[in-house]
Amino acid sequence: MPSTLSQPSPSNALVNDRRDVFPLSPLIKITLVNLYLALTVPLPILAQLTQGNAVLTLLLTVGLMGGLVALVAALAEQVVLNGEGIAVRYPRWVPKFFRSGWQLSWADVTALKCRTTGQGGLVYYFLTESKDRAYLLPMRVAGFNRLTQLVSDHTGIDTQDVRPLSQPWMYLLLLLFTFLLWGSQLAIALLVWSSPPLA
Repeated sequence: MPSTLSQPSPSNALVNDRRDVFPLSPLIKITLVNLYLALTVPLPILAQLTQGNAVLTLLLTVGLMGGLVALVAALAEQVVLNGEGIAVRYPRWVPKFFRSGWQLSWADVTALKCRTTGQGGLVYYFLTESKDRAYLLPMRVAGFNRLTQLVSDHTGIDTQDVRPLSQPWMYLLLLLFTFLLWGSQLAIALLVWSSPPLA
């Protein structure tokens, strides 16, 4: 098994010298949260209008709020680097069974290998002397180019050709369609509320 950087939990890892912290890209956070809300906010309203069941509406609302909390927890990922190694961590309020994170010493890194995803993209894994385990390089963080440069500085691995999995324009396009979805839902709601009731 690869050695760890320290014995404390990931939330306390990499605290013994200067750290570089890379949160998930704000563009990705805003886009995914907005998309989730745009897809789910109308559901309790539709359930109340069609079924008229207050209990069903309440259960649906609670379930969707739980999903929102889970999404925010997943988007709270941070990548932390220092002179000893790299760690992926989450805030203390995120349960470890949901997202535990990981940490890896630079001394244990032997290579950075790419793999093709099912959609044709490329992801990269840190390989260690322990062949049975690899660590996914986070690729959706803010400041990704600086992250890869620091990885190169600490490991000597050439990261010049490493690119983010998704380019910003993809999330900008998704965000645009999300706003269009919000606009269409608002227009429908206004149309319904302004229409006279059926006799």
